[in-house]
Amino acid sequence: MREAARELVLPRFARLRSDEIGEKAPGEIVTAVDRMVESRLSSRLRALLSGSFAIGEEQAAASPTVMERLCDGPVWVVDPLDGTANFVAGDPRFAMMVALLSAGETVRSWLLDVPANRLATAERGSGTFLDGRRIRAPENCPPVDELRGAVLTRYMPAALRARIEPRLPSLGEALVGMRCAGLDYPAVATATQHFALFWRTLPWDHLPGALLVTEAGGRVARLDGRPYRAGDGQEGLLAAANPDIWQAAHAALLG
Repeated sequence: MREAARELVLPRFARLRSDEIGEKAPGEIVTAVDRMVESRLSSRLRALLSGSFAIGEEQAAASPTVMERLCDGPVWVVDPLDGTANFVAGDPRFAMMVALLSAGETVRSWLLDVPANRLATAERGSGTFLDGRRIRAPENCPPVDELRGAVLTRYMPAALRARIEPRLPSLGEALVGMRCAGLDYPAVATATQHFALFWRTLPWDHLPGALLVTEAGGRVARLDGRPYRAGDGQEGLLAAANPDIWQAAHAALLG
């Protein structure tokens, strides 16, 4: 990941030509960098684990049926450039993410903050690490009026947004998010912010970060409290630095 960041991503940051930027769907930016990084990472990852398969964000956009293999044997899920819109705009909030799934369960994940060269990793049952330093969730839960978290409403149904928005002033601070799940999740895992509420939950955006938060001692679950599973076809996800914060944020926003 660091090699791809150094050779393919950083040299093109704020230097893309217009013909290197396009849309894969209305309002969904894709660049030549996304495709180059995905190709390199996917081939390298498959070589690391015999019999494994790679599913990249851009591959899935071009061939949606590839998602049917998400819960097969060992599968690498690749987000080659999370925060592409930021990258194109010259905003340094972008990342690269990889998750390794076994029978549909995320067992390892890697999230690289590219400009900062900061790598967050997690392994199921073995914890979360930031540049090799163990991260553990805080045990306390602040009062609601001190909670600080991201509430991402862009893709949220109008009825749910109308339900949540009047409740935001009860929080200490409602953030709009960084337009980069690869940075939002590490912020929750390190308790830099207490929670993040998402609506759209594409696997490459959320599988790596969900393991990162849970292995640090946090909680990531659907809005009805069910566990988040790869390929469950649901929307809405709340990630929090610990289970008590999850309950408090859920009650404040949806109770």
